This record gives sequence, C-alpha cells and structure tokens, in this order.
Amino acid sequence: MKFINNHQILLAVAFLPLWGHTQEAKQDSIQEVTVHANRLQIPFSKDNRNVEILSAAQIKQLPVKNLNEVLGLLNGVDLRQRGPFGAQADVSIDGGSFEQTLILVNGAKVSDSQTAHHSLNLPIPLDAIERIEVLRGAAARIYGVNALTGAINIITKTVDKTSIQANVYTGSSFKNRDEEAKDGIYYHAGTQIGASWFNDKHQHQVYYNKEKSNGQRYNTASQNDKIFYQGNLAINNDNEVEWLGSYMYNRFGANGFYAAPGDRESEEIVETVFASLSSKHQLSDRFYLSPRITNRYNEDDYRYFKHNLSSARSRHYTNAFSMELNSRYHTTFGDFGLGLESRLDRIASSNMGVHNRNNHGAYAEFRTEQLKNLTVNAGAYINYNTQYGWQVYPGIDLGYSITPTWKLVFNTGSSQRIPSFTDLYLNQRPGNIGNPDLFSEDAWQTEGAIKFQSTNFIAHGGYFYRNIRDFIDWIKTDVNDPYQPFNIGKNKVHGINTNFLYTFQVNNIRYRVNLGYNYLDASLEQTEGIISKYSLENLKHQGKLLLMANNRIWNASIANRFHQRISDKSYFLTDLRIGYSFPFLSMYVDAQNIFDITYIETSAIPMPGRWYSFGVKYQWSR
Repeated sequence: MKFINNHQILLAVAFLPLWGHTQEAKQDSIQEVTVHANRLQIPFSKDNRNVEILSAAQIKQLPVKNLNEVLGLLNGVDLRQRGPFGAQADVSIDGGSFEQTLILVNGAKVSDSQTAHHSLNLPIPLDAIERIEVLRGAAARIYGVNALTGAINIITKTVDKTSIQANVYTGSSFKNRDEEAKDGIYYHAGTQIGASWFNDKHQHQVYYNKEKSNGQRYNTASQNDKIFYQGNLAINNDNEVEWLGSYMYNRFGANGFYAAPGDRESEEIVETVFASLSSKHQLSDRFYLSPRITNRYNEDDYRYFKHNLSSARSRHYTNAFSMELNSRYHTTFGDFGLGLESRLDRIASSNMGVHNRNNHGAYAEFRTEQLKNLTVNAGAYINYNTQYGWQVYPGIDLGYSITPTWKLVFNTGSSQRIPSFTDLYLNQRPGNIGNPDLFSEDAWQTEGAIKFQSTNFIAHGGYFYRNIRDFIDWIKTDVNDPYQPFNIGKNKVHGINTNFLYTFQVNNIRYRVNLGYNYLDASLEQTEGIISKYSLENLKHQGKLLLMANNRIWNASIANRFHQRISDKSYFLTDLRIGYSFPFLSMYVDAQNIFDITYIETSAIPMPGRWYSFGVKYQWSR
C-alpha cells in the first residue's frame, strides 16, 4: 500500500499543468482520482465541496517567489500583504476575516493563537510544496476549530528520487531609494540550497533558504531565513512514519503596518518553529488508523521605535501543542470516519500577560453512495474549549450525478472561530486594547453548485449564503479612542463563485486557461457611526485569468487579477513569467505589476509598482 498525504486531491490531467514529457504521459493516464481527507477517502468525481488545487508544477510556472504571492492567485482567496517578499500578510476566504481562515500543513493546524497576522509565517520553501489545497465554506466537520470560512492546506512533497539543487534570484524596481542620506535602488535577493535522499525504506529532504530586501519604500527592508527538513520511514506496506521539523526567522521594517502614521520607525522580528510526528497504519482491509503530534512555537518582538527599545516594545511567546488520532472503517454500506484531537495553547506576553487554554474535539463522519447517482457525506465536530465550553458543529454534503460529466452538489454546515489572545487581552494603549468578554463567532453556511469534469475541461459555478452570529470586529466611535474588539452583530454574505479550467495541446505545446470570478454581497448589523478596522475592506468583485503555455524546454505564463472592495477601491494587476530549461539548469524572468499600478491591499501601505526578477536554478537527480 502506498500512503498519501492528508486531504490529497490529485485532479485529472486537465487540472494539472505539466513540466516535461514524462510527467505529461503520467498525468494523461489519470482519469479518476481520490480525495484523501484526514479520515474519509472520496473520489474526486464524487466530491461535493468547493475545492481548488494549485500543484507544484503550476507553481513552478507562475510569476511568484513566495507562498504569499501564490495564495493571491487562488479563487476566492483575499491575500492582503503589508509588505512584499513574504514579510507579512493576512489571508481570508470569501469575505471572511483573516482570523476565520484555518491554515494547515499536511492536515495539521498551524494557525497562530496569538494573532492570525502570523499564520502565514511558515518555514516552508516553495520547492518543498507538492500542492496547495483550498477548501471553501464551513469546515469545522473536517478540520475543527477556526475553519469558519474555509481552510488552506499546504501539502509537502514526498521524496521519489535522490537530488541536489541550488538556486539564486534577484530583482528590483530600478527606482531610487527615498530614505534620507541613502543611495542606490530598491531590490530583493535570495538563495536556496536543497537535497533529497531516496531509499526504498526511508526518504529525507532538507532545504535552507535566505532572502534579503531593502524594501520598496522607507523602512520596509526585510530579512528571511528558512530551514526545512522532512523524513519518511516505510516500516512495511501497511505502516509508515513521517516527521517534519522547520524554523523561520523573519525580520522586517513595519512602517505603517499596524498604527500609521505614528509607526514610521517600527520594526518586527518573528521566529517560528514547527515540528510534527505522524504515522499511518492499515490494520486490516477495513480499518485505517493515523496518530499525529505537532508543536508550533512562535516569538513575536514588535518594536514601535526600533532605535529606542526601552519604549513601546511588545514581546510575545506562544506555544501550541496538539495531539490527533484519526481513523477510517470501511463497510459494505458506507465508510465511517472517527477522530479525536487536543490542542494546548499557551502565551506569555509583555502586554497580554500569561494565559493558557485547551481545546478538545471529536469528529464523526459517515459517507455512502448506496443510493443511485447520489453520494452523501454527513458528520459533526464536537468541541470543548476551557474558555467557551461545549459546542457542536454538524454538516452534510450531497452530490447528484446527472451524467458522468455533470453533477449537482449541495452542502450545508456550521463552524466557529475562537477569539485570539490578541482579541482578548491586548493592552497596547493608546492604539489597541483587547476585550476579555468576547464570545466566539458561530456561522452557518449553505452552498449549491453545478460541476462539470471532462478530460480537458473542469468548471464550477455556485452560490452560497453565510450567516455569522456574534461577528467580531475591531471598532471605535471616535478617532481619538483606541480600537477594541466587540461582538457587533450578524455578518451575512451572499456569494457567487465560478471557476473554469481548460487545457489543450498543439504541436507539443501544452496550453492552460484558468478563468475565475467571485461576487460577494455582504451586510453587517451594527451600530451607526462606528469606525471599523477590518470589515470595511472586504472584496466585492474578484476576477482572475491565468494563461500558461509550455513544452519540454520553455514555459510562459501571464497572471491577471482584478479586485474591487466594498469601499469601491479597485485595481487590476498583470504579472508575467518566461522560463527556459536546460538538462541541469533552468532560468526565469518575471515582470510583476507590469502596468505599474498604484494600489493598497490593507491599511495605508502602498504595494510595489513594476518589479523585475531573474532567477537561475541548478538541479541534479538520479
């Protein structure tokens, strides 16, 4: 038996961009694929959720340099960067807040309990990613707490050959720096080395990545170091062990990130360690078991005055230890999935104090396809939190196959978001203060959609309605007051999402067209006259058009995206990549924001204008 990472979704050839003739032939043979969640296995043609996949092959061809930029090209995902080159960014799905999206690595939760501002502080280089899976909608039944609007699952690669690699890259806007008494131009540069070792019984991979930039405006310089290691041991055909360890150091100028205009001289240093140990056991033809333990440790050092560390400095130390046990039992009338989990959160902070809380949960799922043309997946997540007590979150997914290529799907379910430690306890006067009396957010979402899948074409079009009770927002009623979070009322969202993917080949050149559009109509029951920190900038219209072409030697891609927020702020961005491959060497040239658009994704922070990048990569394998 060959084990596959959690929630693996390998789509048909139409959904995967290709890299090389051998890989093309392999993927062309895939007609039916399997969804591997933490517990249940579901064929893709019978999957009843709104899921999007970005594969490693596609990431290689896109004009991106880091995980943040990759997420910004996904359908329904709102990536709001405070700084480029992976410095800091918030991510949300379908109009939710950045705290309502759960981030996972191989199915293990890595969202930050201090504040979701750090959830994307992940020590995983792009070359270690096999694919990124985005599950949209209420996902508590599948992943547990804080998956209120959806989940992003980053799946790392499984080693299949021994190899070494080294790559260097650099880029610039070729604009002069605007700092006082500083010469030169704005730039970024990075290097990465990696190696993998394949053996029939065990496999290993390790990467070290270092990036540096002097920013794109005053006090936005950044330095980023990542170390990543993963190992696998196949005990026999039915038992496997996997372990992962990673470290990330992220230092950046935070001009305007959180408290503009007063934080012009601010700086932040974030260090993250993440480790996991899991095993997979096929105990019989019917019974599968998978335990896992993980630990995420994070240090956050925010310096409001980077030249005076004795004043307005915030230091936070957060640790989350998790244990999980997932299982699956197959019967003739359906499959049962059962799971248990515990997460122990701790924080010691200079302006939040010392706090502990624990979360314990149980999953129960059942899936059957005994009814003609109908698949049913139902279940619930039962949660006990030491601050908020008992909560139950049920859900059901239905799919009806009209023809072998057309399917109607319907899903409905509930989910929640537990306030972060920052929401509850922050004391950062006069700018921000927490509220220890907050309730958790609860949501119910219902979606209906139609899907089409053939060898070369995949399409999805759907409508959803979400109602969040006790929605949390940071607000104030006077410009001189500090921001403070409150459960301000019900947040209701009507949404339409569409995604079309078409691939074809002409004269050994493979083409890919990916078109997506999302519309959100959001309303919020709240008191008149308040000033909101986050909720007034959600997306209303979002469109994307990705065009890609490649053969064995070269590849080219154009990424277009349009964003319009409910405040009527809008912008259109176009990025371009051209790549060329030799036997052991490949190179690429990027031009991002080629029309030099001035735009802001969050707060008052202008993002870079036109930016050029060049990279060279050497790789040997056997």
